[in-house]
Amino acid sequence: MNEQTSRAQESKRRGERRYRQTWPPRWPEITDDGVRQVMGRFPRERFVSEPYSAWAYDDRPLPIGFGQTISQPFIVAFMTQALRLRPGDRVLEVGTGSGYQTAILAALCAHVDSVEVVPELAAAAKVRLQEMGRQNVDIHVADGYQGWPPGAPYDAIIVTAAPAQVPPALEKQLAPEGRLVIPVGAALDDQTLWLIEKHNQQLKRSSLTLVRFVPLVAGAAN
Repeated sequence: MNEQTSRAQESKRRGERRYRQTWPPRWPEITDDGVRQVMGRFPRERFVSEPYSAWAYDDRPLPIGFGQTISQPFIVAFMTQALRLRPGDRVLEVGTGSGYQTAILAALCAHVDSVEVVPELAAAAKVRLQEMGRQNVDIHVADGYQGWPPGAPYDAIIVTAAPAQVPPALEKQLAPEGRLVIPVGAALDDQTLWLIEKHNQQLKRSSLTLVRFVPLVAGAAN
């Protein structure tokens, strides 16, 4: 290792320590102290590849390969808060990605089933979560449009990529009083983040904010 590389790595480590001392930011929209505390427990740099770790604490999405991203931290907090998770909840996550959102969910509920269409991402996320001691997560390589029927119904469902329409299978897999948070809309355009709540077998839809997510990919890889 040459001197220039060593200095760069030490500078990066100092930056990470500085950011973590004030992490997460005090976003005025995030009022759930439980969500804030949990986000402070998981080092985001462990969920991104080396070229991007210096930006791990920037409030922006970062590439994780295969055309996918780790979501902007504020959006992770915002969507998690919208789920109103309780300790006994069973949660379905559609789009494991890096596993960062998965880790946050698993720290706030009883169990997470997470579905990922890209086998390589699923395998890497599984290793990260095991290294962090998360025992209440099962990751499945499957088509997110179909949810995960073997584990249904779910108290909460979160989708971390955007379909053009809400997949009917996900609505069907909501438990009574269940909550679904999902971005919907065309790729590369403003999308709407929806909260869908199930009351007395009826679905209530509330628009939360405008977002931009990568598209939800159909079909499980062989």
